[in-house]
Amino acid sequence: MTSDDLKEHLKQVKYPGFSRDIVSFGLVRSAAMVDGTAKVSLALTTSDPKIPLQLKREVEKCLLAVPGVKETIIDVAVSPAKTPASAGTGGNLGGNAAAPKTIKHAIAIASGKGGVGKSTFSVNLACALAQVLDLQGRPGQVGLMDCDIYGPSVPLMMGLSGRPEVEGDGAEAMLVPMEHHGVKVMSMGFLVDENTPVVWRGPMIMKTIQQFVQNVKWGELDVLLVDLPPGTGDAQLSLVQTLPLDGAVLVTTPQLAATNVARKGGLMFQKVNVPLLGVAENMSYFLDPAGQRHDLFGTGGGAMIAEKLGTTLLGQVPLISEIREGGDTGVPIVVGRPQSAAADTFREIAQTLLQQLARPAVPRV
Repeated sequence: MTSDDLKEHLKQVKYPGFSRDIVSFGLVRSAAMVDGTAKVSLALTTSDPKIPLQLKREVEKCLLAVPGVKETIIDVAVSPAKTPASAGTGGNLGGNAAAPKTIKHAIAIASGKGGVGKSTFSVNLACALAQVLDLQGRPGQVGLMDCDIYGPSVPLMMGLSGRPEVEGDGAEAMLVPMEHHGVKVMSMGFLVDENTPVVWRGPMIMKTIQQFVQNVKWGELDVLLVDLPPGTGDAQLSLVQTLPLDGAVLVTTPQLAATNVARKGGLMFQKVNVPLLGVAENMSYFLDPAGQRHDLFGTGGGAMIAEKLGTTLLGQVPLISEIREGGDTGVPIVVGRPQSAAADTFREIAQTLLQQLARPAVPRV
């Protein structure tokens, strides 16, 4: 049995918390078969002592199920995260995070599944943060990085179009984020034609996210929100490897189909030592013209998942047409109807997050 044959079998082993296997992540340094003994060498970077042990057990289990394998020798080389820049990604798989020092705080906005309104939530939260910080005398201190590579909708929702400017030449060139509603924005939607689908493999996605962090002139930011695509794949991995995250916010709708998957997303962030700042329940309820509340997608799902993950419910955003209209016209409801109840909810969530970020950091293991 060749090394490639063994690696093919090892593709069944997923990295804890991710949907991708250890081979495609590049964690298998070598694999060989000698007289019925499968010898495998792994190399990873993590500060979580449970991950190497779990991977070793999973690899051993996988190999012993291969015909002809009688014994296994599994070597796991672990490099701890050493630099302050990588402290925010204790569970990263390789390499150290390198982010601009001008970004004070970075928050991932994530969901387990699509269709829960995560990008709509991200856009309104970014505008709400900008409004709150503006009142505190810190205008222009919010950034929004759209990492939904395949379906970037942030430009439409923020009322932005065209191409970002480039400053500098060659290796020193930097993209200048576009700005609207007091928020600096970078998105793949600015870089590709709207009629051109993005058909990329994992490494290209990882490289793009790295460039969005390191080769964009974000300037001084109090908060950078990162709108992630659904799931636990390449984009999520790239982010925790590239940008030290201060926390993540999970967006879900109340029904079980969404909360069950959101829980998996929350567990992924816990696996890589990214704190959960809370759960936001989107499309929480519908208010009819008479003011009657209707729980179209059930009730209590956000609070339940927050409790299971050991975090808090940040707020409940109603299902109203004005939020959808704001996204379609590029004027989020926080900007277009700042006195509305929905806008108040977004600002309350923004203030809660800013209060959490202001607290002293808890040392991570």
